[in-house]
Amino acid sequence: MPSISEAMPILASNEGVWEGWYRYYDASTGKLVDEHRSRLLCRLIRNPDGSQRYHQTNYYFWPDGRTDIRDFPADFRDGRLRWDNDLIKGWCAELTLDDLNRSTCLYWERKNEPGLELYEMIQNNDARTHRARTWQWFRDGICFQRTLIDERFVTRDWENWTDTSPPKN
Repeated sequence: MPSISEAMPILASNEGVWEGWYRYYDASTGKLVDEHRSRLLCRLIRNPDGSQRYHQTNYYFWPDGRTDIRDFPADFRDGRLRWDNDLIKGWCAELTLDDLNRSTCLYWERKNEPGLELYEMIQNNDARTHRARTWQWFRDGICFQRTLIDERFVTRDWENWTDTSPPKN
């Protein structure tokens, strides 16, 4: 079986520390309803048997001082990352039809909120220094919210990252 790096090179090129902004919009009005800074540690971790696993940790920072941390370890099987934890169940796949090799798609559902689903598109620039992510939130099949995420790459060296202060972006 191929490693994550071999099977999902676009995702593997995102390994490292990313900082940016999450902005949430009401789908019916277009109004901004929330925004906060973010720092994501995207990690490919080598297992003792030589296989890889993916683990992402998201740090969120609001202007009023609130913070939140969320961990998203994933399994790799059938050519996709797969999440199944207390918060979400879903998958991540590269868009192999993207001739420019910039796009990844995710789907997940919230376990504690029946009928809530989310689709995410991630587009990287060719240098892998910036990416744009779009979330479309659906409740019972109706889009009610969109999240726009703009991020810049900070470092590939997630193993030595120790800064816990809010990003300066």
